[in-house]
Amino acid sequence: MSERIHDRRLLDGLEAIAPIRFEGRVWRVARRGLDPLRGSIATGRWSPQCEFEVLCTSLERDGALAEVGYRLSLEPVWPSRLIHDLHRLAVRSERTLRLADLDALTPLGIDVARCGGFDYTATQAVAAAARFLEFDGLLVPSARARGMNLVLFLDRMTADGRLDIEATEPVDWSDWLRKH
Repeated sequence: MSERIHDRRLLDGLEAIAPIRFEGRVWRVARRGLDPLRGSIATGRWSPQCEFEVLCTSLERDGALAEVGYRLSLEPVWPSRLIHDLHRLAVRSERTLRLADLDALTPLGIDVARCGGFDYTATQAVAAAARFLEFDGLLVPSARARGMNLVLFLDRMTADGRLDIEATEPVDWSDWLRKH
């Protein structure tokens, strides 16, 4: 992992936002058999590949399903053998960066008209800069559903933080597809 050089204007913009304490329930879809509290270092909207581990969750049950369902829908054939579980997690973070809506993303260099696409350069720069400034996560608008997503930087969670599984249920993708 190499050290990223952060844009000074971006750092200044993020430093001007007071961190919040987040405490509540979130949802996460994970493949059955995988630890739902384990983050990923794969490339994603808010995760630069191999730079740090993030745990992506949604404040809404349907938001978590929409995020994974969208990815699965990009396959030429729906992957019928993948089995997922939907997990409700209890979370407490101490220094989360809240970007309340799409308008809050624009001053940070994110073109909101392109948020649903796959060019993650700007969002990854925001995430990397926020982590560098020792935020423990991001509360951001979902690109796939109404509502907000909570993206946690697992290595920035403090001893006062909390991350626990409260409930797990199987995902019925056939039912989800019929409704969407």
